[in-house]
Amino acid sequence: MNENLIMEAVSASPEDTEAVGARLAAYLLENEPKGAFCAMYGDLGAGKTAFVRGAASVIAPGAHVQSPTYTIVNEYHGKKGLLLHFDLYRIDDEDSLDSIGYWDYLERGGYSFAEWSEKIPYALPDERYHITISKDPDDTDKRSIRIERIVSPV
Repeated sequence: MNENLIMEAVSASPEDTEAVGARLAAYLLENEPKGAFCAMYGDLGAGKTAFVRGAASVIAPGAHVQSPTYTIVNEYHGKKGLLLHFDLYRIDDEDSLDSIGYWDYLERGGYSFAEWSEKIPYALPDERYHITISKDPDDTDKRSIRIERIVSPV
C-alpha cells in the first residue's frame, strides 16, 4: 500500500466530484489547520473546478466558485480559512508566475488549489497534495480521483 495515498474515489457526476473535494477539505481542516497546497492534474474538462467548488463548500461556504482562467487566481474568504484557486494554464515561465504574485499568495497561507500544476513543477512547495482527476475513456461521465500527500526531500 502507498503510505502517501490519502484517498481514491470514482466519480460519476460533477456532484460526486464536488463531494470528494468536500471530503478532502474536511481532511485538510483537521490535519493541516494552517493550510495546504493542492497541486491539481487532469485534462481539460476533467472536473478540477468542480473539485475546488466542493472544497470551497467546506472551507468558504457560500463562495461562488468559477474557473479563474482569465484572472489566473480567485480568492475565497471563509469562516474556516482562505481558499486560493489558481488556474496556471497560461503560465509559461517563472516571470509569468512572479507577475501574478504567486509567491506572495503562498506566503499568506490558507488552502491553495492549483489547476495545471504540471506547468510549474519547479515552483511547487516541497510539502503538498497531488490531486489527479482522470477521465474514463469508455464513460464520458466517469472520473477516477487520486489524492496523495507529497513530501519532497530537501
